[in-house]
Amino acid sequence: METKTFNQDYVTSYSKQLGEPDWLTDLRLQALAKLEDLPMPKPDKTKIDKWNFTQFNEHVVTSEKLNSLDELHDDVKALIDVDSKDKNLYVQVNNTPAYTALSKDLKDKGVILSDIHTAATEHSELVKKYFMTDGVKVDEHRLTALHAALLNGGVFVYVPKNVEVAEPIQTVFVHDNPNTTLFNHVIVVAEDNSSLTYVENYISTVTNVEGVFNIISEVFANTNARVTYGAVDTLDKGITTYVNRRGVAGRDARIEWALGLMNDGDTISENVTNLMGDGSYGDTKSVVVGRGEQKQNFTTKVVHFGKNSEGYILKHGVMKDSASSIFNGIGKIEHGASKSNAVQESRVLMLSEKARGDANPILLIDEDDVTAGHAASVGRVDPLQLYYLMSRGITRVEAERLVIHGFLAPVVNVLPIEGVKKQLVEVIERKVQ
Repeated sequence: METKTFNQDYVTSYSKQLGEPDWLTDLRLQALAKLEDLPMPKPDKTKIDKWNFTQFNEHVVTSEKLNSLDELHDDVKALIDVDSKDKNLYVQVNNTPAYTALSKDLKDKGVILSDIHTAATEHSELVKKYFMTDGVKVDEHRLTALHAALLNGGVFVYVPKNVEVAEPIQTVFVHDNPNTTLFNHVIVVAEDNSSLTYVENYISTVTNVEGVFNIISEVFANTNARVTYGAVDTLDKGITTYVNRRGVAGRDARIEWALGLMNDGDTISENVTNLMGDGSYGDTKSVVVGRGEQKQNFTTKVVHFGKNSEGYILKHGVMKDSASSIFNGIGKIEHGASKSNAVQESRVLMLSEKARGDANPILLIDEDDVTAGHAASVGRVDPLQLYYLMSRGITRVEAERLVIHGFLAPVVNVLPIEGVKKQLVEVIERKVQ
C-alpha cells in the first residue's frame, strides 16, 4: 500500500477512533500535507533510494490483550521477571497495548506509564508539550512526517519533580504478526531533580516476513535529572527499520544510552543527544552485529550548547558475511559552549573478507576554550589475542568468540535488566557463529 492512499479522511477517522485530542489530529494532518514536499533522509555513504520505508499492507494489526504474561512467547518471557510482584512493565503486541503494570508506590508519587494513545487523551497537555516539539521535529524529512501522520503505537513515561525511580521501567514491543507495520513513538520525561532507568526491547517472534518499522524516541532530562536508557533491538531480517532516538538534557542533567542494535534487516539509526544546559552530560554506548547481506547506517551525535557540558560516544561493531555498516560519530560544540568536552571512539571488527565497516569520527567545533578527541579503528580480530588464548589450550573458534564478547562487553555489561542483558549475549552469540 502506498503512502498516498492514506488520505486526510483516513487519518482523521483513525485519530477520532482513538479519541485523540484535536491538537494531535491537526498535527497528523499537517504532517500528511507536508509529506510530498519533504526530502528523504540522506544518511552519509548509504544509498537508501531503493529501500522500502513507505509501502505496506496494513496500517494497524489488532492483537488480543494479555490476561497473563504466561501467554507471551518464550523468547519474550525470558526478557521479563515474570514472577516479580512490583514490576513496572508495558508490553505492546504489534499495535495493541497488551499489558501495563506500575507499582502502587510509583503511581502514588505521580509517575505515569501509559500507551501513547491513552496518554494523549488522559494527559493531553503534558504529551502536547513534549511530542515532536523540542526533540524530533515533524518536518525534518519525509520519514519523520510519515511517522507523525501514521503514529500507531508507543509509550509515555513521566517522572515528576524530585521523584527517584529505583527499579527500572521496562517496555517490550513484540512483533508477532507478518502484517505488522509500526510507527512507534516513545516519550520519556524526567522532571527537575528526578531520575529513572528505562529499558526497551523490540523483538520479532516471526521470521521470513517483510515490513516497515519507523521508530522515534524522545528523552527529556530536565534540570539536574538523570535518565539511563537501555535498548536491545532484534527485529527480523525482512523488516526495514528507521529508528531515531533523541535526548534533550537541561542544566546539570545526564542522559546515558546503552544500545544493543541487533536488527537483522536493513536499518538507519540516528541517536542524537542535545546538551542544552550548562553542566549537562551525555554518554552513548552502542554495539552492533551485522551479518548476511545486511546494510546499516548508524549516526551517533552529541551537540553541546551548554557550558561545561560533557559528551561521550563509544561504538563497537562486528561485521560478518557480506554485511556492511557505516558508523558516523559526530561531536559538535556550538559557539558559547565553553569548557565543554567531546570524546568519541568507534571500533569495527570484520570477521570475513566481504564484510565492510566504515568508521567516520567527526568533530565540529565552534568554540575555542574546549577539549575534544576521537579514535577510530577498522580491522580484523587481533591475531596476538587469538594466539595468546590458543596457547592456553582454547580452540580458535572459542578464542574468536571470547575476543568478540570482550570487544562488545562495554555495552552489554551496563544494561540494567538481567533478562535483557542475557538476551543480548545470546543474540551476539547467535549472530557471530
